[in-house]
Amino acid sequence: MVGSLEKKLPIISRRQFITLLGGLALAQTPGCEWLDQPVSIATLVWPGYEPMFLARDKGWLNAQQVHLVKMASATGSLQALTDGNVQGAALTLDEVLKARATGLPVSVVMIFDISTGADMLIARSGIKQLADLKGRRIGFEQGTVGELLLTEALRTAGLSKEDVKLVTIDIDKHRNAWNSNQVDAITTYEPVASQLLAQDGIKLFDSRQIPNTIVDVLAIRSDALGFRHANAIRHLIATHFYTLDYLNRNPQDAAYRMSTRLGLPAANVLTALKGLVLPDAANNYRWLYGSAPELLASARKLSSIMVRSGSLKQDDTLKSLICADFLPTDFMTN
Repeated sequence: MVGSLEKKLPIISRRQFITLLGGLALAQTPGCEWLDQPVSIATLVWPGYEPMFLARDKGWLNAQQVHLVKMASATGSLQALTDGNVQGAALTLDEVLKARATGLPVSVVMIFDISTGADMLIARSGIKQLADLKGRRIGFEQGTVGELLLTEALRTAGLSKEDVKLVTIDIDKHRNAWNSNQVDAITTYEPVASQLLAQDGIKLFDSRQIPNTIVDVLAIRSDALGFRHANAIRHLIATHFYTLDYLNRNPQDAAYRMSTRLGLPAANVLTALKGLVLPDAANNYRWLYGSAPELLASARKLSSIMVRSGSLKQDDTLKSLICADFLPTDFMTN
């Protein structure tokens, strides 16, 4: 699978990119305004989402078409999506399933990344193995991927949530909770994970141990999937793939540009990205298109895990979970 910077990403051609921009310009002609409504996307700080901000900084992402709304936590992104303040959000697949369980109709239109180590359970230096967590204070963000990672880590250790002391903490407060000694361990993710590891934290468990389970996706409300927002969604997705190619060809420059938002030295940005698979257009197509797309299998497995853990009351039907209509297809003839 195409993924980290070490693997070549097929190029989204300038011809394809410019053609898409030309289509957006055409939609702005008189009488076509209904085809050219912008989208607002809630997103937080996470390496897999950074190509959107890199594209914005480079001037590739049309700010009139796509508004990136920075949120402090996944909880905030979910709330903004639920309230209708945004049309879409960058979320993990489990967060999408939870949103759907509340009655919010959302569909996955693109995969940002698949976590292969970037989500972690980190403990203080005196805790050497998962079994040592018994009776300890463990921080996590409730209702998000942190809760999923914690559940699977405890299951691996033969522990339950009743065996530990749970402390709910939103992601933007993880560093403060660690520094003020409110927790003995915490489930977190990049860039906070690297920051805690640099402070003598010990990684006990990460997303490599639950493959294809933590998947970051672009989720769009069903009421925004029509013609009005189609150009904006296609523009965002095509720009994302174009930026992935730039990241592949110019990793040092890209890492330098992303380092400020991530709060990491440029070299550490590249390290953090190695904990992710970044699917290109072709691999997104494989994961999302067809009668039996790979994401559907992952979602079915994830739904069962969440029911078992009590995060969902019942399995998601997975109906209308995926909408692959906005993916570019030019790569198929390249």
